[in-house]
Amino acid sequence: MDRTSIGRDTTLCMSLAARPGTFGSRFHNHLYERLGLDYVYKAFTTTDLSAAIGGIRALGIRGCAISMPFKEAVIPLLDGLAPSAQAIDSVNTIVNEGGRLTGHNTDYSAVRSLLEQSGIDPATPFLLRGSGGMAKAVAAALHDGGFRQGTIVARNGRSGPALAEAYDYGWAEDLGSLTAPVLINVTPLGMAGGGEGQLAFPEAMIAAAQAVFDVVALPVETPFLRAARSRGKATISGAEVAVLQALEQFVLYTGIRPEPAAVEAAAVLARVG
Repeated sequence: MDRTSIGRDTTLCMSLAARPGTFGSRFHNHLYERLGLDYVYKAFTTTDLSAAIGGIRALGIRGCAISMPFKEAVIPLLDGLAPSAQAIDSVNTIVNEGGRLTGHNTDYSAVRSLLEQSGIDPATPFLLRGSGGMAKAVAAALHDGGFRQGTIVARNGRSGPALAEAYDYGWAEDLGSLTAPVLINVTPLGMAGGGEGQLAFPEAMIAAAQAVFDVVALPVETPFLRAARSRGKATISGAEVAVLQALEQFVLYTGIRPEPAAVEAAAVLARVG
């Protein structure tokens, strides 16, 4: 079905990130067009978060995806939090209902689903590198999925210990001599335009691991994932997280859940960019 032409009644959705990508725009806009919805999606960055959030409210923008480094900083600017965001003090989605902005977190549900699908035994110890907003979502999903033996590795002496304490995990400032069967990267290491080309964990640790999880979605195959796959390790990719969390955002914005074939087509198109 063709989407109607963009006009004054077109509903705008958007994203805010330090380094805007094309995935969300391609994913959402493909589904809008395929389903004949009078919506359009555009990626933005900002150096004035407060003004940007005020613009969402003032201009009637329906929804906004939130990426690093705004997932925690945006909270005081909102009118309320859904349980998914309130539980972990991190927002990756804003929904505008008549000028009232509510923060949600679809990262959590995406990660929880992928962990369940992976078949990784929750009794398996893990190392999680990072302590920002996305790390909160991943740690919460691990904890709620029954993973009890974990260590948060983060240089930040405030957020690292706080995240570890929240879920009764260990904390270390750096990797040192640590090792674990499951390695999880929730930092920009390996990300296009940031830590591109960098391994999130040393090759020796990857070789000794059973499974790896990299939340970086661009590039689709990070150096960390490539090193793990070349050694036959089980992997979960940031691209998989991106699809599931974007789908839940789409549902929040439109009230429509597309058929799996439509979601897959949107994901394939989005990854091209």
